[in-house]
Amino acid sequence: MSTLIFTGGPIESSAAAAAALINLIVIVIAAISSCSSLGDFTLSLCLSLSEQEQKQQKCADMLRNNNVVARIFQRQIQTPPPGTSVHCARRFYENLVPSFTIYDVECPDHSFRKFTDDGQYLISFSRNHQDLIVYRPTWLSYSYKQEDCHLPSRAKRFDSFFTQLYCVPLASSNEVICKDFFLYVITNQFGLFATSTAQIHDAPAIGGAIQGVPSIERITFHLLRLEDGVILDEKVFRNDFINLAHNMGVFLYDDLLAVVSLRYQTIYILQIRESGNLVDVRAIGAFCREDDELFLNSNSQCMTVADKSKLHQSSGNHVNNGVHSNQLNSDNSFLSGIKQRLLSFIFQGIWSEETDKFQRVQCLKKKFYFHFQDYVDLIIWKVQFLDRHHLLIKFGSVDGGVSRSADHHASFFAVYNMETTEIVAFYQNSADELYLLFEQFCDHFYAMSRNSSYMNFISSHSNNIHALEQLRSIKYKASSLSQFVKKMLTSLPFSCQSLSPSPYFDQSLFRYDEKLISATDRHRPSTDHPIKFISRRQPHTLKFKIKPGPEAGSLDGRTKKVSSFLFHPFLPLALSIQQTLFLQPSVNIHFRG
Repeated sequence: MSTLIFTGGPIESSAAAAAALINLIVIVIAAISSCSSLGDFTLSLCLSLSEQEQKQQKCADMLRNNNVVARIFQRQIQTPPPGTSVHCARRFYENLVPSFTIYDVECPDHSFRKFTDDGQYLISFSRNHQDLIVYRPTWLSYSYKQEDCHLPSRAKRFDSFFTQLYCVPLASSNEVICKDFFLYVITNQFGLFATSTAQIHDAPAIGGAIQGVPSIERITFHLLRLEDGVILDEKVFRNDFINLAHNMGVFLYDDLLAVVSLRYQTIYILQIRESGNLVDVRAIGAFCREDDELFLNSNSQCMTVADKSKLHQSSGNHVNNGVHSNQLNSDNSFLSGIKQRLLSFIFQGIWSEETDKFQRVQCLKKKFYFHFQDYVDLIIWKVQFLDRHHLLIKFGSVDGGVSRSADHHASFFAVYNMETTEIVAFYQNSADELYLLFEQFCDHFYAMSRNSSYMNFISSHSNNIHALEQLRSIKYKASSLSQFVKKMLTSLPFSCQSLSPSPYFDQSLFRYDEKLISATDRHRPSTDHPIKFISRRQPHTLKFKIKPGPEAGSLDGRTKKVSSFLFHPFLPLALSIQQTLFLQPSVNIHFRG
């Protein structure tokens, strides 16, 4: 890349250098034609170059202003470096911010869930958790004749921003919609919803169920086409327990769906076809391959024939919980297939640590056999896809799997290859090696769909220097490194579609208080003070504020309030919902006025 140095400064690229050279020649020719002597020529040339330098300085000043006009002009004359075009385009959001708020909007009494990742739909549920209501975001437009350009009162309504498309009853009389569960298939604009009956906390552990895990009589997954609200398919799980809160028990990757049965310790892999069908692919748990059950049952029948005399002696016990004795009894005969794979991997890893036979035996006694029962008692807590072939599985105790706060329970992480049915990695939740992978390659754990363009630019400490500095600051302040590692790894595996792709959460553009608001789909403690979004490029410049709740604030400051925020993935539009005990929710609309 050539560089030409002249009075106006360095000009990079050969085309710009040639243009500058031609411009300089034109100035020189003009100076020669207007002068009669060498002294006049020198003076004229200096004045011309000075005028040219002033023009370039004005242009540079305009670019430094960072207003919309300057950004558009800069976009026309400059080409961003390869791979940064989207990041450069997102800088426009520093100027296009939701700076206007409509407080206490009169809106339907619904439970608003989220915007879809492509921004086409707003998902909400009825207060009785029986119906699904879907809206289309429509940008506010109005005109005025007089000099007064304030927003008219009729424009300050919910239906000025959102148009209801349809209302679909999902739940039956004894079921309710899980209001915290929703997954969006962006390629086909399908929505996955869940309904369930009430939990039974003291359900008996029968049929291979885990003791201490609640039971739900019926869990139904509904696959809808959001364009018209048609229910395409349903998948029912009976007398099972799936953690539906915040999508924790279900993970979507492209067209593959992983559903974790905590009660029966099975990972169901389903495929969402373009036709709208939910198709069973495999079940990982008691068996790892499709023909494992057939193989083990056939071998158990051979063993039954060989031990026929023994069976005659105990003919009175030929039925156990409704299962004949010549069939495989998974409760008593074997550990589950996934547990066998896990124990084999742990054993082989410890075996390979030592070459001396005596040291190897001692190492196995200390690290494997001493903890053998602890490994056997582990259950699957949570699962996510890493890609189409690998799962990240979190194991832990029964108590930690069903409690709301599992942070204090020991846990382990395993990477499982679905094609080879092998465990390829195993870590404890205090492993420094896993934390380093989490710190440096955090984006790989999110396992975003290849078709979700907006989701690929969510800030994390592996793609954003400000997020990395914040993480390292917390790390340096931590009193115990092992406790810090455990705290950071509690977020793994990530919950599916739990982050907002809104550019206003881009930490390279804005700085905000993450205790009050963040990209994570969670309720936050609410205050009467507005949440400030500060420019990263101009550290002391306030870009906009988001204030949930009434404009004047609450009358009783001691009342506990929580807020949730729904940001559109690309429009300067957001909803803030403040919920106070025994009071109606307060809904505000924030947009660019």
